[in-house]
Amino acid sequence: MRKKPDPEAMKLSEQIQISKRAFHYLFSLGRPHVIYLYLIGNTIVQNVMPYVSIFFSAKLIDALYEGRPAAGLAVLVLLTVGSIFLLNLLGTWLSSGYAVASDEVFRSQGWDQCQKALKMAYASVEDADVAALRARIDMESQTGYNLWYLSECTRRLVASLTRIVMSFSLTVSFFLLEAVPFFMKAALAGGILLSLVCGVDMNRKTEACRQAFMESCVDANVFSGKYYQYIEHYSSGKDIRIYDMARSLLETNREKMEDLNLNALQMHWKICGLKAVDLLCTYLLRFGVYLLLLYGAFAGQVTVGSIARYVSCVMLLLGACSEMVSALQRQFVNNRYLKRLFSYLDIPNPMYQGTLTVEKRDDNACTVEFKDVSFCYPNTKTYALRHVNVKFQAGEKLAVVGQNGSGKTTFVKLLCRLYDPTEGEILLNGVDIRKYDYQEYMSLFSIVFQDFKLFDFTLGQNVAAGKRYDRNKVCQCLVQAGFGERLDAMPEGTESYLYKGYDGSGVELSGGEGQKIALARALYKDASFLILDEPTSALDPVSEYQVYSRFSEIAGDQTAVYISHRLASCRFCDRIAVFDGGEIVQMGSHAGLLFREGQYRKLWEAQAQYYTE
Repeated sequence: MRKKPDPEAMKLSEQIQISKRAFHYLFSLGRPHVIYLYLIGNTIVQNVMPYVSIFFSAKLIDALYEGRPAAGLAVLVLLTVGSIFLLNLLGTWLSSGYAVASDEVFRSQGWDQCQKALKMAYASVEDADVAALRARIDMESQTGYNLWYLSECTRRLVASLTRIVMSFSLTVSFFLLEAVPFFMKAALAGGILLSLVCGVDMNRKTEACRQAFMESCVDANVFSGKYYQYIEHYSSGKDIRIYDMARSLLETNREKMEDLNLNALQMHWKICGLKAVDLLCTYLLRFGVYLLLLYGAFAGQVTVGSIARYVSCVMLLLGACSEMVSALQRQFVNNRYLKRLFSYLDIPNPMYQGTLTVEKRDDNACTVEFKDVSFCYPNTKTYALRHVNVKFQAGEKLAVVGQNGSGKTTFVKLLCRLYDPTEGEILLNGVDIRKYDYQEYMSLFSIVFQDFKLFDFTLGQNVAAGKRYDRNKVCQCLVQAGFGERLDAMPEGTESYLYKGYDGSGVELSGGEGQKIALARALYKDASFLILDEPTSALDPVSEYQVYSRFSEIAGDQTAVYISHRLASCRFCDRIAVFDGGEIVQMGSHAGLLFREGQYRKLWEAQAQYYTE
């Protein structure tokens, strides 16, 4: 049966390019000259030590056999112990330095990936494929692939090269012995080469087994990450207990783990068989080495100490060569994971950043116009918006209503440039918004989305969206958002932690309280545009009415866009845009729309019947 080609296989030239880029990337993350100074120095020291011991031990055995004086023996013992002690001392220092430097580098890698997530286009953040790629890279990094294996393979290569040089230097004298025939020396060299070829092949097949197993575990690992994240978070405990989910969750996890363990067992049995073949070749060679050394000893040219030295060095040489090949093979495998990491880091940000400065005005005066705007999300062919035309002035309060999926939230995402239109253009003061500096343009908007996020930081930091904040301004915004009474009850005021992620005494919030804090955050920013996407969906009727009745006060002179399913809130807005099927089907005031046939009146009557029956 013809073997299918590996879709992730790379040519040698690509392997080299990935490795070069990986080292450049590693060198950009911290103090690479320090980490590699410690890594290479410690590796050389650790791998020279066995040869120091072998060399002096052989000398000591020969001295004992020859009956040398006790003083000479004592000197050899002191040299052996002292050398190893000093090398161990140096190795410990280098190892400690490497641990500190590598920790800095790997923390920098994590932060670099976070920065990538913060800087990529919002379309990529919402892309399910990008999210899956990020989750996979995180999981692979936790298992050692990417940068850790890059350092580990470097260490193994340096170690094997050190052992090869030391082994060769201590065994080369054997091939110069005149008493050992040339064909025996050639047979030994051939045996070493044959053992190396066998080891290389076994390592290649072992790595292939591991790689196939790791590929089969991708979905299970991603599942496990999400699974443990869910069951370990304290907020999940209520649902698990109320709905008696524990048995079902445990059963699901057991099934996944049983499949994973079965695959792991099969992999290890295969590797065990391959290792057995490799060991057989190695010990056959060792047997041959002993025979040759015994021949040399009977010929009177190999001392007792030399026998121990040659056997040890030949075995170490074989192990070093095998280790070097294994390290290269592991690096080639790791390059696949590095390629995936770089594919994530290389995701482009297609959003044109613009260069024009957004004019700052004390009165926040500006005009926004959607001019024949249509939009469909990436990787889809269905339009979320079609031929939208709307214009609103500074200080105007615009309500956006419609059924689920009618395009309301998409309208807001385009307005604040989380996406660019597929067709048409959006103008700010007559200029295409894509021409403005991206960050400056984004600074015009304060938004409360339906899926807003509060963090496990202090209340003040959540409102200010930053580490430092103006306490008086935070309190003012919280009171304005209807959180005043709850603020008075907070144990540490604005310094109270929300939730329990960082502080066990953190305050748990209801959905409505969280919405009020999110509204206060929008007010704290004091931007030109205030956009509220279902801002009262979690509020009780009294709190909801308070927000409605004080809507003009809350918005002030800001231009406000108010999205809601509850049409009663629209009475407080200057104009209402009614969306249906991605189009604006009606535009007008609450009174004007209510007293004529159309989508708005249908929606109003559908909601009103529950209050009039």
